[in-house]
Amino acid sequence: MIRKYFLIGVTLITSLVFVFKLISLQLINSSYKLLSDNNAVVEKLIFPERGYIYDRNQKLMVSNQPVYDLMLIPENLRVFDTLELCQLIGIEKTELEVKLKQAKRFSIKLPSIIVSQVSKKDHATIQEKIWKFKGFFLQKKSIRKYQDSIAANLLGYVSEVSKNDLKKNDYYTLGELIGRQGVEEFYESQLRGVKGKKFFQKDRFNRIIGSLEDGKYDEESKGAKNLTLSIDSELQKYGELLMQNKRGGIVSIEPKTGEVLTLISAPSYDPNLLLGRERSENYRKLALDTLAKPLFDRGLQAQYPPGSPFKTLNALIALQENVITPNTTYLCNHGHFYARGIFMECHCAYGTQNNLIKGIYKSCNTYFANTYRKIIDEAGESTAEGMDIWNKHVKSFGFGNFLGYDLPSGKKGFIPDASYYDFWYKKGRWRSATVISNAIGQGEILTTPIQMANFTAAIANRGYFYTPHFVKSISGDLLPKNYSKNTTSIDSIHFETVIEGMHKVVEMGTARIAKIPGIAVCGKTGTVENFVKIDGVKTQLTDHSMFIAFAPKDDPKIAIAVFVENGYWGGRWAAPIASLMIEKYLNKEIKRKWLETRMIEGTLLEEYKKPYSGKPFSVNE
Repeated sequence: MIRKYFLIGVTLITSLVFVFKLISLQLINSSYKLLSDNNAVVEKLIFPERGYIYDRNQKLMVSNQPVYDLMLIPENLRVFDTLELCQLIGIEKTELEVKLKQAKRFSIKLPSIIVSQVSKKDHATIQEKIWKFKGFFLQKKSIRKYQDSIAANLLGYVSEVSKNDLKKNDYYTLGELIGRQGVEEFYESQLRGVKGKKFFQKDRFNRIIGSLEDGKYDEESKGAKNLTLSIDSELQKYGELLMQNKRGGIVSIEPKTGEVLTLISAPSYDPNLLLGRERSENYRKLALDTLAKPLFDRGLQAQYPPGSPFKTLNALIALQENVITPNTTYLCNHGHFYARGIFMECHCAYGTQNNLIKGIYKSCNTYFANTYRKIIDEAGESTAEGMDIWNKHVKSFGFGNFLGYDLPSGKKGFIPDASYYDFWYKKGRWRSATVISNAIGQGEILTTPIQMANFTAAIANRGYFYTPHFVKSISGDLLPKNYSKNTTSIDSIHFETVIEGMHKVVEMGTARIAKIPGIAVCGKTGTVENFVKIDGVKTQLTDHSMFIAFAPKDDPKIAIAVFVENGYWGGRWAAPIASLMIEKYLNKEIKRKWLETRMIEGTLLEEYKKPYSGKPFSVNE
């Protein structure tokens, strides 16, 4: 009896499940109807025009231009003259045959790209004869148009999605474009908009006869958004001109907002090279240039020792920890001995007495070696604790970590702590003298140009910085993300002494070349030692030229960091380039034409031809 009712119950339940499923498929869920009608329905994607990119002054930097893809639906293909088509679209017959096979493997019903990015001129020729080639059609789309050949690494580029892209994001389909690197990648979702769909009905002869059910299933596209960058395109262009025939990076920031005014990496490339049908070949050539590395963004990714500009930070930490005062003096005898007869050389003459301000503008190694040792030895109850206190102060300026800016690439740099030295020297077996190179921004410290520019902005602001960012607004609306105010661990009262020292660096110190009539510039030069390992041997190469600055002194509008690889010393290349950038931004014109000519015409190409000198960044081991 139980078995009888059990079988009846199972039969009833199964029948009800089938009935409800059929109702769902046939009466409720229209998507399955579309799938069943696949042979009679054509789906066409509608792409919104990609968003425009403007600079901070509303000057257009990136727009769009029309191109066409030659598409094929394999099931509609008929016998055609392959040689004539190859001549029309400019490809070899073997390449066409490969494309046809790939299209059939992908789908006989869905369209595939045979030739992408046909120019407007070639489109007119092909359009006249497309009727001869059944199954083929031209589909319009747009590609980028760069108004100037600048800011390639900052802007990024656009290319077709790869198989990996399709696996990561099901929004895209084969042949669509996606942002790569820079602003194009970071703001991809805003710049692309949202594509729409239109469905068309076909008859039994496979001809389109009109919209499917009067557009009932169509989806409207949503317009892309335009970006207004924080970048000053004229200043960017000028900086790239100054850096021609040199390698390095320039980053400048508006201190009051954290808006990045320039992001310059040299050498760079013309962004228009990564457009059109030659894009892949041009990209390959750029990627294979392993010496100049034009695709490597030195402003965000190159890691250098900061050199003497780091002395200003050690001064601030020492003041905060009360281990020195502005009046603390040290005697410099052209350097000093710091451990077992090891001598740190300095440019000061024998018998020079330096206080803090004088130590900054003379860039006295002796002064800052003693200052750093007092931080490590006296700030905490032990050397290790002193080191960790120092590390915490340094990191409060954004060093040793990503700054949170709105670009996808970058490096963290490196700031050592006690555990790092415990690992290399064993716990308790190292002292402040062991790591004395940190006193002058050498040793194990690594920073990026954007970190140095941000550090300079923090000094200009007397103790705080805003997260650096590259976009001011999206389609006229201020960014939804709130770029926060970050307060350093140094009290604001301590900055004035250091700033006065930096002002004297330009007025009477190592950066007199950077003096601008009518503008109070504060800066600090750096001659950054450059070591690499060659055949396992630590080898010193030509020093890097480094300079940080901000201006005007009492109402800062620009903070800047300049690195010039293998540029000998800070006042030779970096300081004059930075001062010209400041003058251009604040005065809108250059009066020191003699200096401008020297920097534009100056070259380091012969230096880079020397063996092993073409490194993209320093490696200190």
